Amino acid sequence: MVKLNKIYTRTGDDGTTGLGSGERRLKSDLRIDAYGTVDEANACIGMARIHTAAVHPSIDAMLSRIQNDLFDLGADLAVPDNGKPLDYEPLRIVASQTDRIEQDIDLLNKNLQPLKSFVLNGGTPAAAALHLARTVARRAERIMVALSQDPNEPVNREAIRYINRVSDFLFVAARAVNDNGNADVLWVPGKNR
Repeated sequence: MVKLNKIYTRTGDDGTTGLGSGERRLKSDLRIDAYGTVDEANACIGMARIHTAAVHPSIDAMLSRIQNDLFDLGADLAVPDNGKPLDYEPLRIVASQTDRIEQDIDLLNKNLQPLKSFVLNGGTPAAAALHLARTVARRAERIMVALSQDPNEPVNREAIRYINRVSDFLFVAARAVNDNGNADVLWVPGKNR
């Protein structure tokens, strides 16, 4: 259980932070960047929920579950599986979390208008906020994949699948809150030449 009594500790004043394993890393470290960007995506989802809470309660409930899972993902990234025994069982993203998002995507996607072009970020305020969250989730995914390329930096493969699916969900949810795609703003190639 997490217990936070004091917010500032001064331990990071030297530009380092602690992983869940206790190891100190520079705040510019790619692993710190990965779970920091997951946190940023989570904050963007929180902003999107301002627009979904009253108008789209079922989507809002899905977003709430994703926000909790993103904290699980941060915990997963903060304790790399380096094969050394720990005094506790580290939290890991598991396939059932990814499966649940896929079910939510399928549920929302069945009501969407088919796409005939790429979607521009916008439409309703909820959709614009969800698209912003999607782009941050994609950035988190890119950082996680880059991190996973280092043989000394293990990354849970399911965690990468999960963040990939989060951004898929956010795209579909943005279309759903855009009147099931009817209010989507579509890209018109070369329109302004």
